[in-house]
Amino acid sequence: MKITIFTLGTRGDVQPFAILGQALAEKGHDVTLSTARNFKSLIENHNIKFHPVDADYEEIINSEEGRKILQVNLFAIQRNLNRLIFPLIEKSLNEFYLLAKSSDLIIYRPKTFVDVFVDQLSGKAIRAAVIPAVEETTAFFNPMYSALKLPGFLNRLSYKFNNLRYSFFRKPLEQFYLHNGLSGGYKPKTSIPSIYGISNYFLKKPGDWPEYNYLTGFWFEKLTHTLPEDISDFINAGAAPLVITFGSMPLKKEIKCLLIQELKKIPYRFIVVKGWANWDTSELDDPNQFKVVTSVSFSDLFPKVKAVIHHGGIGTTAECLRAGKPMMICPVLYPVGDQFFWGDLAYKKGVAVKPLPLTNLTSSIFSERVRQLLEDESLYTASALMAKQINSEDGLAKAVELIESMGKEKNVI
Repeated sequence: MKITIFTLGTRGDVQPFAILGQALAEKGHDVTLSTARNFKSLIENHNIKFHPVDADYEEIINSEEGRKILQVNLFAIQRNLNRLIFPLIEKSLNEFYLLAKSSDLIIYRPKTFVDVFVDQLSGKAIRAAVIPAVEETTAFFNPMYSALKLPGFLNRLSYKFNNLRYSFFRKPLEQFYLHNGLSGGYKPKTSIPSIYGISNYFLKKPGDWPEYNYLTGFWFEKLTHTLPEDISDFINAGAAPLVITFGSMPLKKEIKCLLIQELKKIPYRFIVVKGWANWDTSELDDPNQFKVVTSVSFSDLFPKVKAVIHHGGIGTTAECLRAGKPMMICPVLYPVGDQFFWGDLAYKKGVAVKPLPLTNLTSSIFSERVRQLLEDESLYTASALMAKQINSEDGLAKAVELIESMGKEKNVI
């Protein structure tokens, strides 16, 4: 089959789809992944075709306007919609639609807005995600708003917020329809099959989901069992270190300063993975206590460390679960965003300390949670059990099997 995959966002939003695309290509399918051009090397390293769009989230996140938007600054959001966000949506949709029309099957992330044109296609479509924020359920509150702590009887209603985005972004969507000669407006479609790269051992599939929604298991990168020599040397020079990383998330200056000061106080060794975040880590200058790197394969790093402090992205969370490493999750996006959802779920599963949103960060709370992370043996027991369960799955193989089966069906859309 000629398969095109559409996704947008940060690395955590792109890498799972590159991994999925590679697995499909290895089965003989003609696979193209379309996303922001700054992910060119990532996609091509997975041996699949790459089609770029002008939608660089890294550039936006690292801009002053982007940081204000991520802090849910309503004035910044309104001011930058026309300049930053609307053009991004319209340009990417035009590119996606062009590719989709020549594909046998498309696989798309809901965030891309591709669902606004699936009924215009002669091919087939599958919705794919690593966050269960679209399909309504009474089992849990919409993960994007779970930190709001509203009563359980509102769980199903919380998913109605999703439809508001089509009104909020009406302008670029209407421009897309006009540009492509399409008529009518978007109407939510309820019968599109969905696959989620999530383990049923970590998040149980809701009983009220339709049967064509699937939790396949996590889509993991293959282990290479190799690390850069300098990182291996640091790990081997003493006790297994803690890792601290916030992925692509920008941090406020005062938060970064507080974290760095707290790390210096803790008599333990740390690997600090900076990611996209602009950390000034010059104060972490003791080479025996700190190793600072810009990026590293979590798949290969996490099995060699003691525990991980991170922002709560599902990709990082999944790698901790696979490696059997306890977590301390400090959501950066709070109270909206899915990071608190995963942090709270990991805490309830006994594989993490109670999540600590960075907006609530204090010296005493941080030091106490780190102490618990290092000393609570029940975390390590539960994490080891979870790792055994996670590693018994083959989420990629299950996803590929489902996609190939759906591709043969007469009416997938």
